[in-house]
Amino acid sequence: MKINNIRGNTYYIDTGRTYIPFYKVNENEVILMDSGLANREGRNIDKILEESHFKVVGIICTHAHSDHVGNNDYFKRKYNSIIAMPSYEALICSSLINLKSYYSNLTFEETKESYSNMICHTDILISEEDSEVEICGIRFNIYHTPGHSAEHVCIITPDDVAYLGDCLISYELMRASKLPYAYILSEDLKSKEKLYSLKSSIYIIAHKGTYEDISELIEANIDFYKSKANKIYEIIEDNMSQEDILEAVIREFNITINNRYKYALIERLTKSYIEYLSEQKLISPILKGNRLVFIH
Repeated sequence: MKINNIRGNTYYIDTGRTYIPFYKVNENEVILMDSGLANREGRNIDKILEESHFKVVGIICTHAHSDHVGNNDYFKRKYNSIIAMPSYEALICSSLINLKSYYSNLTFEETKESYSNMICHTDILISEEDSEVEICGIRFNIYHTPGHSAEHVCIITPDDVAYLGDCLISYELMRASKLPYAYILSEDLKSKEKLYSLKSSIYIIAHKGTYEDISELIEANIDFYKSKANKIYEIIEDNMSQEDILEAVIREFNITINNRYKYALIERLTKSYIEYLSEQKLISPILKGNRLVFIH
């Protein structure tokens, strides 16, 4: 794990699996953009910041996934950090019950066991209309890119560095990913298209990389996600239920399911692609007896 300067006062921590950007307010105070996974990754992030004599005075989150908000509460308790997050994402993180509403295919206890570190108090709510947010006297531009999550945003630092969070994934991750995540795939694809109009000097991708030009990466991402949707369409046969489709996806994509949480994740993922195919009028849900099935 190491810290890299990208431009001006904008840096990022290379955790090995992700890039976590931060903005240096002064010699000893920084504002994180997302806070990473809890537990081992969180301890290492905390350690490298301490070794650099950095105090986390603020955190701006792109969205409420465990690998992006996992250390919010820890840093808030340690440094009294100010947290800014899109309103709906903040609502998810505001209580265990709200987390359960998001992780609806897990039990309450399973949600508590695996995701309670996401719970935090958000000080500044970023609305859908907000184009900027000020935190600790520093103004960041906000670019709304829903789809990967309900209110995902990109963050542009005063150095004209755009942190894209999970709106795009790197070529490396595309090569490794069997089925990329989107909460609402149709909206996610629109947001990827929208990125063509975002002009910044440098772009940071959470998973992971830095780019001076993202035009080709945007196109590659759109093609990649659509290709996965097309493959799922090809394996759907008439009168398959959602559970039948899930089983076929796990088999055809050669996905290893070794625990309940992985099953729940792939279930949520597959549902998003099924909904996308339904919205595109490629498949239709119908009731057949007491079962909801899909036909071409």
